[in-house]
Amino acid sequence: MNPILSYRPEGKLSSGNSRWLLCLILITVLVGLNLSLISAQEYFEETAPSKYRIEFTDKNNTPFTTDNPGEFLSPKALERRNRQNIPVDFNDLPVVPAYIDSLRSAGAGILTVSRWFNAVTVFIPHDSILDRIAAFTFVKRTGLQKVLQVPPVNSAVKPGIQQFNRSVSMDYGSSWWQTAIHNGTLLHDLGFQGKDVTIAVIDAGFYHADQLPAFSRLWDNGQILGHRDFVDETADIYEGHTHGMLVLSVIGSYLPGELIGTAPEASFYLLRSEDAGSEYLIEEDNWIAAAEFADSAGADIISSSLGYTVFDDPSQSHTYADMDGKTTRVTRAADQATSKGMLVVISAGNEGGSAWKYVGAPADADSVLATGAIDENGTVAYFSSRGPSFDGNVKPDVMAIGLGTYVIGYDGEVWQANGTSLSAPVISGLSACLWQANPGASALDMLTAVRKSADRFGQPDADYGYGIPDFNLAHVLLQVNQESQVFSEMISVFPNPFSDQLYIIFGSPVDDEVHVRLIDYAGREILNTLFPSFPGRTYLKFDSGLGHLIGGFYILEVKTGSFTGVSKLIKY
Repeated sequence: MNPILSYRPEGKLSSGNSRWLLCLILITVLVGLNLSLISAQEYFEETAPSKYRIEFTDKNNTPFTTDNPGEFLSPKALERRNRQNIPVDFNDLPVVPAYIDSLRSAGAGILTVSRWFNAVTVFIPHDSILDRIAAFTFVKRTGLQKVLQVPPVNSAVKPGIQQFNRSVSMDYGSSWWQTAIHNGTLLHDLGFQGKDVTIAVIDAGFYHADQLPAFSRLWDNGQILGHRDFVDETADIYEGHTHGMLVLSVIGSYLPGELIGTAPEASFYLLRSEDAGSEYLIEEDNWIAAAEFADSAGADIISSSLGYTVFDDPSQSHTYADMDGKTTRVTRAADQATSKGMLVVISAGNEGGSAWKYVGAPADADSVLATGAIDENGTVAYFSSRGPSFDGNVKPDVMAIGLGTYVIGYDGEVWQANGTSLSAPVISGLSACLWQANPGASALDMLTAVRKSADRFGQPDADYGYGIPDFNLAHVLLQVNQESQVFSEMISVFPNPFSDQLYIIFGSPVDDEVHVRLIDYAGREILNTLFPSFPGRTYLKFDSGLGHLIGGFYILEVKTGSFTGVSKLIKY
């Protein structure tokens, strides 16, 4: 029985009891209203109008099934997954359309939709809509979007003319070194320039990328596969911010004698997730939507020079403790993207000289290539964000030239600019060339090979991570996985047959000295070299003294303090 109302046999209340009852009813109503207001504040954090993220409880009664993934994933996306033995699973299923329709009917404007997180981001024009949404049983939770701050690219300066006296098949002009420092020119010379590899560039605007001469070949050859704006679908991304255009120029430019990008034959999706005019956490949701689009469209690589750390409102900021590879949703999304078979390359951030110092999200994800900045001498840039991630993982992963990187400026001329925003696309483009050369590799194979090829892989640190990757060596490492003759559990050799170059690959780092002998079939010792102990050695390279050998069979002997391996080699 309701304790406020008591039954009276005569069927009426005394005047005193009536006043008492009305007071109690009024108090109860007010308390109820107050509780309702508090509940709404807690549930939504703040009143509308604003933008909110809404998560759903389930995907029940969805019209989609994992048995028919062609309804929501492109043929290229399915081919990528099939090639890497990645199944289509529950989080690939789109959000239930009826749930989205219900939000629209309640008056919410749909901004982005995430199938991986089973969530949407909405615009709420009126307070009453919040209560309507809260009443839906399929709504799990909502939260106000927080303000963020993205490190900008440092101001550009005009370069001096510098020529490199190197013999290569392509005329890079002054930009040669930002590819050559990674031995990327060797891949280019072999004909691997990113053809048939698709890169999704997630960034801010791509100012005049549809007009500037540096990108003409991309358009003429149909290498721009499409674009999409996740900030404002009515906006023209080619009249927006220049940041994405600078990034694209590092990968896809083709101006012989001035600037040739690291993957001039790659294909691209140009995706805008960053709103340069405002700084809200909704941009993380935009990034997630862009990454999911990249997945469904069949992109192989995501290249993104965006980071999320400190907010304008300190109470809403990420902390260093959040950089643990699992806390921020954009970081979780980056790992999801890798799990779908895409290689994700992220700029480490430009906070190395600030109080923050560390990499931001999603560079803290454990399965992305977080890329820091060096100058042309291989010295870490003062602004390059440092590691490790809060959970102790090596960050940044690798380094590329981000201090004095050659780019296309807003005027179509070649400039130099600074920022890890520019080192990340260097690595993205070279990774496309590497994947073209090794189409059977998985995203994790690629990630591992690039890390292992870096010059500090055996002794990583918080400034350089694993160091400067050698993409020719990464190519060798991937080839070893597929083709090499393993003559010990601990040692592999590639190539075999060989010509004038030979790699000895160790299955795990070798710290002690290594003795290498090469003997011909007549028993004559052709090579006898003792390599001193070196912490973390993962390979040995022979690139001189072999070219003059006559063709035929040879015996290679490798000794360390713990094992000996012998292999038959063929010289051609």
